[in-house]
Amino acid sequence: MNARLELRFEAAERKTALRVAAQQPPWRVVRGFPDARGGVLVHLHNVSGGILAGDQLTLDIDVGAGAKAQVTSTGATRLYRHRPGSEDSRQVITIRIDTGGLLEYLPDALIPYRGSRHNQRTAVMLANGATFFWWEILAPGRQAMGETFAFERLSVQTEIRTGRGPALLENFVLEPGVRPLTSLARMGRFTHMATLVAFQVGRPQSDLRQLESELNGMAASESVRTGDYWGAGALASDGVMVRGLSESSLELPGGLTRFWSAARQFLTGEPAVLPRKLK
Repeated sequence: MNARLELRFEAAERKTALRVAAQQPPWRVVRGFPDARGGVLVHLHNVSGGILAGDQLTLDIDVGAGAKAQVTSTGATRLYRHRPGSEDSRQVITIRIDTGGLLEYLPDALIPYRGSRHNQRTAVMLANGATFFWWEILAPGRQAMGETFAFERLSVQTEIRTGRGPALLENFVLEPGVRPLTSLARMGRFTHMATLVAFQVGRPQSDLRQLESELNGMAASESVRTGDYWGAGALASDGVMVRGLSESSLELPGGLTRFWSAARQFLTGEPAVLPRKLK
């Protein structure tokens, strides 16, 4: 199935409005929920319950100048088993944030089921003064079903650019049957991975180094408290990255929330507000 969802956020009179430019099943957006700070919250629905073999999904998010948006999913993204003769499933995410715009993209975990084959490509373009927060959790599969690292292939490509060029480039392929993820050169004893990136284009590098130091202090405390492994680093320009490894999914969401909250307070001067989930 080929499907596209295009979301546009535009600022007017200190408020942000949502415009759905394209919406094809299984994607569905019901409405935008305004918040007290002039932003809007949007829930992404996948009415098929996950990504099926052969699905080719495109998500396009455009945040206009001065607009503020928070985008989340209504549940984990489940990657279903590959079917012989089908193409690998694919999801392409394109994000553009104009001058003074802010986007928090906070999806639930990505869970690759047994036998799944999936490609995810994310391209982000940030104008000067744009602010961007994004987290992601990668699970090993349905552990309760004995499916730890039972997927066939997961390819993840990420590219974040500013006017000065690439700010973050990442490209990895996980193939547990070919290169075991339990190797110390890969995941080792850990099964879950969490990532947070926080950008504010034009922010002085000295500020980012200060934020890096604060987040690494938190990382040391989190690692001791939970037994997970966390670390943070300032990028070459405009942003910081936090990554955590864990043997379970219990502590990672809380850890990500604390790092995101600290980074948001530092970069915007405003506290983080968790997305309201739909029942």
